[in-house]
Amino acid sequence: MIRIVQVMPHAYALCMEWSLREMRCFVTAATFGTITDAAAELHISQASASRAIASLEAALGQRVLRRGRHGCEPTAFGEALLPQARRLLAQADAVNTLADRAHGKLRLGYAWSALGRHTTTLLREWRSEQPGIDLHFEQHGTPTSGLAEGRCDVAIMRSPPDPTKFSSAVIGLERRFAVFSADDPLWARRRTLRMREFAGRTVAAEARSGTTKRELWDGGPAPAEFIAVADTEDWLNTLSVGEAVGVSAEATSVHHARPGIRYLPITDAPRIAVRLVWWRDEAPGGLEALVELATRLYARG
Repeated sequence: MIRIVQVMPHAYALCMEWSLREMRCFVTAATFGTITDAAAELHISQASASRAIASLEAALGQRVLRRGRHGCEPTAFGEALLPQARRLLAQADAVNTLADRAHGKLRLGYAWSALGRHTTTLLREWRSEQPGIDLHFEQHGTPTSGLAEGRCDVAIMRSPPDPTKFSSAVIGLERRFAVFSADDPLWARRRTLRMREFAGRTVAAEARSGTTKRELWDGGPAPAEFIAVADTEDWLNTLSVGEAVGVSAEATSVHHARPGIRYLPITDAPRIAVRLVWWRDEAPGGLEALVELATRLYARG
């Protein structure tokens, strides 16, 4: 005898009440440590992010985040959920990547700065030379500019990537600039600086994707202290009030010009290699043309 078991419709619905958007809000908040930072990263309001996380908790019947005065952290259930949630989102992003490629779209991710003064020229010349592929610049504040997370097809990076996971091509070199408050008592009247002049100063740097490391001053007079910042906005705010000074790539002076902040070239600092990076054995369509065009623009100077 064959028995037919009917599954009640609501049983499946109960398992699918949460959405990828809600799960992404949870993962981002757990990663950044505050719902405010998660909302900024996802370009939504703080209220929307809070509602999404609350909706996820209601669907799962479990608290995923523990809120406090200074931020949030995963609960025990949230810690167990995080790795599975990240894998789920990575798979969803991979599906979106396939769809984007099928529609002739190439996503170029960056963390702090795109390609400086070459950014607009690259977009214009790309549209003229490659009309069949839409090129989009996207900012993602992660160490791989969104590449490891599946949010872009090619990443702009100024630090060497993991060669076991990624392939890369150096497209050009950029000067390093000192960045500081316009009324800095030591440097306000200067036109250029040298590395030794950072001796005794406090330097603010973003550790995840930045290029400013203590090793830059190996063998010479070094800054007295390094302080970590969360992102570009935090970095600029710290510099603008004179709490610290900074060092960054030339492109930063183009993308993050701000009243009260000065950028000066450091004449003896080592240049920064600008790379285009992609997953090993997964070169997206249009990559060869992108590398060729970007390299040509940097060669022009």
